[in-house]
Amino acid sequence: MLFTGSPDAVDAVLRAMRLVATGEGRHPLSEVARDAIVHAYTTVFGGRGALDVAALPRVTGDELAGAVGVESRERACEILAVMAVVDGVVDPPRIDAAQGFAAALSIDAPFLRDLHSIEVGDLAAARSDIVARNIRSFTGRWMGDDIDAWLMPYRDAPDETLHVRYEGLDACAPGTFGHEFHQFYAKNGFDYPGRADSANEAFTTPHDSAHVLSGYDTSLQGELLVSTFTAGMHPDDAMTAHVLPVILSWHLGIELAEFAGSATGKLDARKFWVAWDRGDRTIGDTLAPDWDFWAHVHDPLEDVRALLGVPALLADDAADGHYPDWYTPSA
Repeated sequence: MLFTGSPDAVDAVLRAMRLVATGEGRHPLSEVARDAIVHAYTTVFGGRGALDVAALPRVTGDELAGAVGVESRERACEILAVMAVVDGVVDPPRIDAAQGFAAALSIDAPFLRDLHSIEVGDLAAARSDIVARNIRSFTGRWMGDDIDAWLMPYRDAPDETLHVRYEGLDACAPGTFGHEFHQFYAKNGFDYPGRADSANEAFTTPHDSAHVLSGYDTSLQGELLVSTFTAGMHPDDAMTAHVLPVILSWHLGIELAEFAGSATGKLDARKFWVAWDRGDRTIGDTLAPDWDFWAHVHDPLEDVRALLGVPALLADDAADGHYPDWYTPSA
């Protein structure tokens, strides 16, 4: 479960979520925010029965700190950060409310600093930190000024042998992980690593493996959900490296990289919490240093999912499959 804590802790966080969503009462509670709280109650906190969000009383920072144990405080702040932007706008009162609760919990995390940068209009600082942390989650190290060179290593050193090896996935038997990976690339028009215009396999293969294993497509919402799934599966700096960037790109409409595109309104609260929870329940990790893609290409996809403990994806929780005319997914 994404959040572990006592009933008092759950109650306090739910109350804080409502307060953040209203900017401490400066805004009415939107239907989007209400739904986010309701679905968090069942998916994140394991609640049962109906939840009367409107009846949730106010909570102070001291009350929240008194209820939430140290081991659950950063997760509480992550949830509150999501609530600060769940309506799809950068709103200082909502962000300030989340920051206030974080201060009461003595949490000073990168995603909170990046939210502050976004709030005050310093997008360059937020972009730089988010991109660096995203790459670090794949490499395990800070890349500094070498990010572009790492992402596109085949521009100066094409590797046709590597490309041919990936093309060989076409020979994997139908239903295997390797065959489904090949079909995923063919369906999306992706080029395998090794060619000058293809990205580093150390980035694309773990990410696209998460797509295939999780079942999320490459639509705008699919990218938001697979990165949220990844945050649960690979929890190191997960909020900053995986959740925040896709919320910015596909919900707030803030472009992180030139020509990458952006859109608004793609965060469906139920699907979002389910994706994060599915990743959290997954026991394998395609971004882990010991993940061996090639060891599983001849195994049935469902066997690989079972080995990694990937929960089934229900049809209602899948991405909406919407691809705008301007949008071209990339590996």
